Amino acid sequence: MSAIAELLASPVHRLVGRPQDGPAPAPPGELVERVELRAGLGIVGDRYFARPAHRDAGVTVIAREGLPPGAGLAQVRRNILVAGIAVDDLVGAVLTLDSGDGPVRLRVKRRANPCAWMDVTVGPGAWRALRGHGGVRCVPLDDGVLRVGPVTFAVTEAEFEA
Repeated sequence: MSAIAELLASPVHRLVGRPQDGPAPAPPGELVERVELRAGLGIVGDRYFARPAHRDAGVTVIAREGLPPGAGLAQVRRNILVAGIAVDDLVGAVLTLDSGDGPVRLRVKRRANPCAWMDVTVGPGAWRALRGHGGVRCVPLDDGVLRVGPVTFAVTEAEFEA
């Protein structure tokens, strides 16, 4: 069964400076039960919402199966943790997720490569272990809502972009 296991909408960027200095404190309430997405803009309330530099990559999706035991969104700083959906090889496709409030299409633009911070936030060796399993960066094609819990999904080819 496929599911959305966790959702993260954080208003602050916690991984700043040098990894050896540690991450900034987590704001309260960044792990949420539902997120609201806006087409072309990202997740309402997230640090990358409507930022020009992140318009093509404002939503990140990662598969639980690629994470070490005990790791979650608070450690890897992605937005959507799915179970039962292999997302890492979907670059160029459209991933449609429906958690009960209607389908939300996400155009998968590129891989979300892990960084050296993963050795601090997840554990030693995580940066190397997450290569190829760091998730994907997406742009939402629809306004909609996603919730933690069971999800139906579809993968289709991306439409041609002019």
